[in-house]
Amino acid sequence: MTELNELALPLVKASLGYKSSVRDELLQAIIKSIFDELTIQKRINLNADNSEHLMFVVDYTVFRYENKGGSIMPRNLEYRLRNLIVKFGGV
Repeated sequence: MTELNELALPLVKASLGYKSSVRDELLQAIIKSIFDELTIQKRINLNADNSEHLMFVVDYTVFRYENKGGSIMPRNLEYRLRNLIVKFGGV
């Protein structure tokens, strides 16, 4: 998880246009919650070396950060999540 977090955080910050570390703690918490959701609830075996996994975590983190009001997941993220479940899911 730490390797994925280390790789994802700079990409999330770049996507959001942040250069300072002011929001790092919040972004790391969101990344961790997404990692836990994908591995525990969805049973996806995430691999930090897999760019598909990394970019999904980055894009999902940016979505969650920007949409704190609980809006509906965009279709592209939903399709990518379903594909990850089918391709890499444990069950």
